[in-house]
Amino acid sequence: MPIDEAVALAAEPRSGEISWNSKDVQLYHLGIGAAANPDKRSPATDPDELRYTLESRLHVLPSFATVAGNGSPGVISGLSMPGVEVDLAKVLHGGQSLTVHRPLPVQGTATATGRIAAVYDKGKAAVLVMRTEVADAEGPLWTNDAQIFVRGEGGWGGDRGPSTRLEPPTGEPDRTVERPVREDQALLYRLSGDWNPLHADPEFAKVAGFERPILHGLCTYGMTLKAVVDTLLGGDVTRVRSYDTRFAGVVYPGETLRIRMWDRGGSVRVAVSAVERDDAPVLADTIVEHS
Repeated sequence: MPIDEAVALAAEPRSGEISWNSKDVQLYHLGIGAAANPDKRSPATDPDELRYTLESRLHVLPSFATVAGNGSPGVISGLSMPGVEVDLAKVLHGGQSLTVHRPLPVQGTATATGRIAAVYDKGKAAVLVMRTEVADAEGPLWTNDAQIFVRGEGGWGGDRGPSTRLEPPTGEPDRTVERPVREDQALLYRLSGDWNPLHADPEFAKVAGFERPILHGLCTYGMTLKAVVDTLLGGDVTRVRSYDTRFAGVVYPGETLRIRMWDRGGSVRVAVSAVERDDAPVLADTIVEHS
């Protein structure tokens, strides 16, 4: 069996030093569409957007945690853990959970420790939960859980795992915004460290079952959090406490994201869809907890 549950769970965690600086943060923000907000007349010079792009005013969107240190350890590194041997063309990012222990600094050096926290048997697929805990000299910074969906690798009779499905939000959303995805956005975003050819190589995308390269799920993840922060949290990135989502569908470069938000006091429920494909779901079971 390509996935040996016992070996994967018993494997020693992998730790390594990661570092980042303001240039890495700026590149990430540009990769998720900073300075391209269609709601603003001159987004590149708008003071609210300059907080994402200008080093003298820079703050860090918490989803940067998914790429800090070039995204390592992460989804790809999880596939090289002991007990895991799978075909990359069968792999999809199923979901992402982020807990922020304190605001992310513009530059830093930290220790990232990654391990397989869970292995679930979904019948026709397996799900690996790759947990990354990051801390610096002052203590914990963030915890990331990436749910890695591997098609065709289930069926060994293992634990199916907990259900992550939430009841859909009710009533009309408090805010709805649309965010265009540039044709070259996946090529820009991948410079932050996710080199999976699924997002750049047309031939690889066809082997994986897609008509053309798709946008990184974590790019949509970042675009969505930025929309929530900018529209409902007063632009204050430090208010974000946690951010969970399930990747419900793909996004193709050139499409438009419709982001619906329901303000629930200390949390925001979010649903994201692709406008050009009759609002096909993209992110589901999405919630941002905040102060």
